[in-house]
Amino acid sequence: MYLKELKYYFSSPVAYIVIGLYLLVIGLFLWVVPGEWNIPDSGYAQVDGLFSLSPWLMMLLCPALTMRLMSDEWQTGTWNILRSQPISLARIMLSKFFAAWTVVVLALLPTVVHYFLVKAIAEPVGNVDGGAFFGSFVGLLLISLAFTSLSLFASSFSQSQILNFIVAFLCCFVFFYGFELVGSLISSYDVRNVVEWFGLNHHYVSMSRGVIDLRDVVYFLSVSVVFVLSAIKLVEHKSRK
Repeated sequence: MYLKELKYYFSSPVAYIVIGLYLLVIGLFLWVVPGEWNIPDSGYAQVDGLFSLSPWLMMLLCPALTMRLMSDEWQTGTWNILRSQPISLARIMLSKFFAAWTVVVLALLPTVVHYFLVKAIAEPVGNVDGGAFFGSFVGLLLISLAFTSLSLFASSFSQSQILNFIVAFLCCFVFFYGFELVGSLISSYDVRNVVEWFGLNHHYVSMSRGVIDLRDVVYFLSVSVVFVLSAIKLVEHKSRK
């Protein structure tokens, strides 16, 4: 099932377009477009722009990859055929989830080249904080896992791909930045910290310091598990109607 879903992405332009656009935008902002994320303009040997931009781009990338996962099955009628096979619903949904996340990971992996480019042009050569980079990169992989689970859950609501995309984007935005927005309205420091703790960005920023805290890893994995299970339950409920 997993290979079947993965094959779908690469037998159509979907994966190539999504990966290509992500890498193009990241490359332009890091090396061409003037601004705070431009590496030559900053004068510092760092790749912070990659980790600042990527979560926002993945809010579009993950919904784009998952918006058709269930709608295509329901619209074409292949879902009934699929469910008649001796394959559990959990296996079907997990295959879809990991196939989509694999495409996201394949989009992220080439960005490591920016680290080596900065390392090569740094003065002195190699004067780059590798720990901070790879800690942030692990955080990026984990936040992409959470975004994919949120997007899979959102894609299980409707047969409309556009509606699925919008709902998935909103879910990703709320879990990434919504808690910080709410926290900014709270005057109590302790209460604000508790509210912000539930947001993805809080844990992502923590990992961006180069320290991989087990609590942050558990948080990302927990969010992913909860929403994948929720997607399975939602599809199971809709299948009974």
